[in-house]
Amino acid sequence: MKKKIGMVALMLLLTLPNFLSAQDSEFGNWLIYIGNKKINSKWNIHNEVQYRNYNAIGDLEQLLLRTGLGYTFNEGKSNILLGYGYILSENYINTDEKESVNEHRIFQQFISNQTIGSVKLSHRYRFEQRFVETDFKMRFRYFLGINIPFKSSSPFYLSAYNEIFLNTQSTIFDRNRLYGGIGYKLNENIRFEAGYMNQFFETSGRDQFNIMAFVTL
Repeated sequence: MKKKIGMVALMLLLTLPNFLSAQDSEFGNWLIYIGNKKINSKWNIHNEVQYRNYNAIGDLEQLLLRTGLGYTFNEGKSNILLGYGYILSENYINTDEKESVNEHRIFQQFISNQTIGSVKLSHRYRFEQRFVETDFKMRFRYFLGINIPFKSSSPFYLSAYNEIFLNTQSTIFDRNRLYGGIGYKLNENIRFEAGYMNQFFETSGRDQFNIMAFVTL
């Protein structure tokens, strides 16, 4: 089973160049902090900051702030969460001029975690109610992630995920994100990842180099 999962992760990484060559893509950078504060054995507070750039850094594409209250059950394998997000987008309307777009978002999510040997699988189902300026939109997201350690004693691991976004109206397909990277587990509470993500739409795409920090206290 572990070999099969490893092959799936490898295939995800190898398919990235195919997505890139099939689209007109631009390269950017995302800096991401994801935190989880445990109130007790059941309840937790989620906190998240994402600083997304059109280039390496300094040309803001999007600032995302997200928080929520979660409840863990099923012997720690599952979590449900009610959350809120604020998103500031800086969209180019021509080559030199930007337009600021504010979004307030309410979301509900369910996470189910699995462990197969030393391999970790994560399923996340998220439903969003989005207030984008004067528009109201809803969207469903499904995330499948996999973490594979280099070996049992190593702090390094391979990480890959795919996440699809579906709208509830107009064009159903919104976007898809495919990611592959390498992580380092500093201790039981802190880990870091660096990886390459392709986000593609129907006719275009964007490539990002992601740097992430995960903190659980």
